[in-house]
Amino acid sequence: MQPVAPSGRQVTLEYGSARVVVTEVGAGLREYRVGDRDVLDGYPVDAMASRGRGQLLAPWPNRIADGRYEFGGSTHQLALNEVPLRNASHGLVRWSAWQLDQPAPDVARASFVLRAQSGYPFTIAFTADYRLAAEGLTVSITATNVGAEPAPVGLGMHPYVAVAGLGGGAQRADEVTLTIPASTRLVTDERMIPTSAVPVDDGADDPGRGFDFRAARPIGELVLDTCYTDLVRDADGRSRTVLAGPGGDSVTVWMDEAWDYLQVFTGDTLGAAERRRSIAVEPLTCPANAFNSGAGLRVLAPAESLRGSWGISPAFG
Repeated sequence: MQPVAPSGRQVTLEYGSARVVVTEVGAGLREYRVGDRDVLDGYPVDAMASRGRGQLLAPWPNRIADGRYEFGGSTHQLALNEVPLRNASHGLVRWSAWQLDQPAPDVARASFVLRAQSGYPFTIAFTADYRLAAEGLTVSITATNVGAEPAPVGLGMHPYVAVAGLGGGAQRADEVTLTIPASTRLVTDERMIPTSAVPVDDGADDPGRGFDFRAARPIGELVLDTCYTDLVRDADGRSRTVLAGPGGDSVTVWMDEAWDYLQVFTGDTLGAAERRRSIAVEPLTCPANAFNSGAGLRVLAPAESLRGSWGISPAFG
């Protein structure tokens, strides 16, 4: 008997020299390659997704402080899976088996119904559509309240862009030139729970330092585990975050109007072999602790849906 992969069944999308692997477990992105270059820093087929790699985060992204929130006149308690910080982290669907279908070589659909349960007594149906094309990968996610009561919902994704894949000999986040079209960042406490919002250039004596990446500049030694908002959008409604290597090759992570927040993480808390070798660029419909703060939180009426698309566009010479 062959062992079952920790991430379950694999579906491979192909378009030209590009290849994407979507997993049954969590409907996650395990791999994205163009030719011999890794766009994403994924994980092997015989491993679990570590540190949220490529995972879909729902019905909330990031953290809920103490796993406790009030909604509809009741207090709800979620299990704490980020024990050192006493938080409920990254939702309830990322370790579940999703239904995978592949109607075409460059298209996959994943679907899952999250049943009402202790701490989250709501029933939500999710679909995630993955499409690979000349311009890159597009991911479209829909969350529909199929229960009888209003439900709080947030969405997120957790792709890590591989630094080495950007070319030019880059190996660490320090060598990446980053553009983030956002004017505000969230300040967090020691548990990574937001406490305030400040301008991205607040406290920066030198315009070339701090958290302001509205103009492209190298990350250098800056440590980022930072949520950005007040995103600037292009004429098509998309916000575009760009990571570029020393040779000019780049990866753009774009988000449509459904995503009002963006988390950027340089991986400094990862193990020595993984630290700063990739940069997580995470589309979010709401920030950490939104179930308590209400920031960006969507409350879906019965039969109402939340839909959003985002994507990854490599530009390799």
